[in-house]
Amino acid sequence: MTTTLITNIGTLVTNDPTRATATDPLGLIYDAAVLIDGARIAWTGKAQAAPPADTAHDAQGRAAIPGFVDSHSHLVFAGDRTDEFNARMSGQPYAAGGIRTTVAATRAATDEALEANLTRYLREALRQGTTTFETKSGYGLTTHDEARALRIAAAHTDEVTYLGAHIVSPDYADDPAAYVELVTGEMLDACAPHARWIDVFCEKGAFDGDQARAILTAGKAKGLHPRIHANQLTYGPGVQLAAELDAASADHCTHLTDADVDALANSDTVATLLPGAEFSTRATWPNARRLIDAGATVALSTDCNPGSSFTSSMPFCIALAVRDMGMTPDEAIWSATAGGAAALRRTDIGRIAPGARADLALLDAPSHVHLAYRPGVPLVSEVWQKGVRTTGHAG
Repeated sequence: MTTTLITNIGTLVTNDPTRATATDPLGLIYDAAVLIDGARIAWTGKAQAAPPADTAHDAQGRAAIPGFVDSHSHLVFAGDRTDEFNARMSGQPYAAGGIRTTVAATRAATDEALEANLTRYLREALRQGTTTFETKSGYGLTTHDEARALRIAAAHTDEVTYLGAHIVSPDYADDPAAYVELVTGEMLDACAPHARWIDVFCEKGAFDGDQARAILTAGKAKGLHPRIHANQLTYGPGVQLAAELDAASADHCTHLTDADVDALANSDTVATLLPGAEFSTRATWPNARRLIDAGATVALSTDCNPGSSFTSSMPFCIALAVRDMGMTPDEAIWSATAGGAAALRRTDIGRIAPGARADLALLDAPSHVHLAYRPGVPLVSEVWQKGVRTTGHAG
C-alpha cells in the first residue's frame, strides 16, 4: 500500500482521546504532519519527527481538521420548497405539514432523478469538508417509495435511516393508527434490509410518544437501532424516550426540561443540534451551553432538507453554534466531527489518529477557529477521504 505524508500543517485537530486534555479537548498538534497508509491514518505528530513515506504533500501551513461527520440529513427527495421559505420569511410560522409538498414531488420522481439529486448534494457537502454523512428516507411514505429511497441512499453511504414515520402519510390522514401499523409492519419489512437506523418525528402534528415508542421498538426487533427527532417545536416526550430506548441520538433538542437535560447527560444518547433549522425557521436556538455544562455529548449536523434547513454546509452550522448557541469554537469543531461520530456510534471517523479512517480537510487558515471567525468564507481548500485527495486545489 502507498504511504503519503501530509506535512507542514500549521495546526492539526486530532480529536485523539489519548492526546486530549481538559484545557485542550481537541488534542492539537502544532507544526504537524500526518502519515496516511492506504485508507487509514498511520501516524500523527510533529513534522520534524515524521517517518518516511512514499509520497509527500505540503500543507503550506494550513490547519487540518477531521472530515466533518454529518449525522442528520434528508437527501433523497425531489423538488424544493422555495414558496414555503418565502412565506416564512414573510412572517408565517413553520409547521411540520410542509413535508407533504416534498412527498408529492418525491413520489413523482424517477429513481434516476432522486439519485442525481442525492449525488449533487453529496458533492456539494464534500467540497465543504463533509466526509461521512447519514441520510434518511421519509419523503415517500409508501412501502415502495420508502424502500427505494433507502436502496438509493445505501449505494452511497452505510449510514442509512428508515424514517417512514416522518409524518402520517396523506393517504392515511383519517386513520393514523393504520399508518403506524404499516410503518411497523409491511413497510418495515421492506425497508429494514437497506437501513442501519430507524427514526421517528416525535412532535405535535407528527407522532406522539406512544406511537414513537411502538415504531422504534418494532425497528429494534428488526435489528435497526433507534434515533429520534425530539423536542424540536415544543416540549415533549422525545428526549425521555430516546434515553429509555438507548437511541444513538436525539436530534433537535430545542425545548428541554431539566429532566430532559439530565436524561441526556446520564445516558449514551447524543444530543444532535441542528442550527440550520432554527436559522431557516427563525425559531428558538437550542442551548448547547446548558447541555455541555451538564455533561451531555453534543453533535452538530446540517439537517439538510428542502423545507426547514436547506444547507449542506457544516462550517455554516459551526458558525451559528458559536454565535447563537453558546458553544466555543473548540466545542463546535469537536461536535461537528467527533460528536457526529458518537451520534453514529463510530470511533473510526471524526478524529485524526492512528487506525482511524484517513478523512481530513485542509483549511485556507492557520487555525480551525477561523471556521467561526470568518463565517460564510469557503475556507476548505482540499479534502482527503479514505486516504484519497478528492477535492481542492494543488498547493
